[in-house]
Amino acid sequence: MRRDFVPAQSKKHSGRNDSAWNFGAFIVVNTEQDTGQETSHGKEPEVNKFLRAAIKTKASDLHLKVGQPPKLRIQGELKNTTGENLSEKRVEQLCFEMLSEVQKQTFLKHGTLDFSYSVTEEERFRVNLFRQRGLVSLVARRVNTEIPTIEQLNLPATLKKIAGGNQGLVLVVGPTGCGKTTTAVSMIDYVNQTRSCHIVTIEDPIEYLIKDKKAIVSQREVGIDVLDYEEALTYLMREDPDVVFIGELRDARTVSAGMRASETGHLVFGTIHASNAAQAVQRLVDLFPQVERDLARQTLSITLRAIISQILLPSIKPGVDRIPATEILLANPEMRKLISEEREMEIPNLIRSCAEEGMQDIADSLVALIMDGSVEPKEAYKYAPNPEELKMALKGIRTEKGGIL
Repeated sequence: MRRDFVPAQSKKHSGRNDSAWNFGAFIVVNTEQDTGQETSHGKEPEVNKFLRAAIKTKASDLHLKVGQPPKLRIQGELKNTTGENLSEKRVEQLCFEMLSEVQKQTFLKHGTLDFSYSVTEEERFRVNLFRQRGLVSLVARRVNTEIPTIEQLNLPATLKKIAGGNQGLVLVVGPTGCGKTTTAVSMIDYVNQTRSCHIVTIEDPIEYLIKDKKAIVSQREVGIDVLDYEEALTYLMREDPDVVFIGELRDARTVSAGMRASETGHLVFGTIHASNAAQAVQRLVDLFPQVERDLARQTLSITLRAIISQILLPSIKPGVDRIPATEILLANPEMRKLISEEREMEIPNLIRSCAEEGMQDIADSLVALIMDGSVEPKEAYKYAPNPEELKMALKGIRTEKGGIL
């Protein structure tokens, strides 16, 4: 069922009063601020003061739950505000002020509601309202408007070369919370700055607002702009895209759509949960029914342009909280042969033997981060998929096809 979305009316924030200050583990919220979206009674929803605190502290999420003070997720950690523990009546008041009557009735019927909410013209949240233990709860995810560049993310320059292609499937893989979407969007925005084209994204949810630059960008959010991924992909080619971003390759249909678009001359970006390039190939193929896997494998071997795998480590570099270590697989004849012959477990060896082509394995990336003073060696060992391999790499010893070089 499609959710109704009523665009928020907003006013410019005067900027005279800060809405929040961060004192250690607590966030002090200014409850007297009165600017922004207004309710039907002409008064700004009270929840806006907490959303402004999220903006001020650069929090990623706001949580409202009965029996708890409002909480903000800052740098991955939930922190209390100085607000009171919320009663059932108070949570309902804060949440229902944000809704139209149609949205409220939809929530009361289904027990959950996704919608987009604007505090100002530039500050937007993706809100999930849900019922748990019979009580109303809210999580509001802040949609980022500032897209970090590839350089600002400390990513290899090879990613610009990958994003500069006209067609092929580009996968960004890694565990949950490793910054896959941020990396993919930074590459897409590089295309946006350098190429006159049409970029279409299908996301659930939209995490970054991508403004038109040299390209025009159409961002479709599942549950708000389109019912689901299936419907969005059905009409994708009618929207005349040059570049496509599928937020998550979650099933055979999304993978098929991505590969089909790549085959027909489009540059396609997608993300998938996998620890490295070899595992990503296996997981994509395994999404298909057994009888379709051979064809899927052959198609993937032809359409794949690159796989970027990354992990995030705590950084000791001034001004940088976390920094990525990356594995980069680039398409070449040997890579296509390995995938088509079900030999993807040999991909790590291929990466190590093709460093001059721009490929890079995690061990080499970790060594570089240690050498330039970005991470502590003990943290690198902690996050390394193979600590022994990292130890050898630091000594200048590399392995290939099981041997010592």
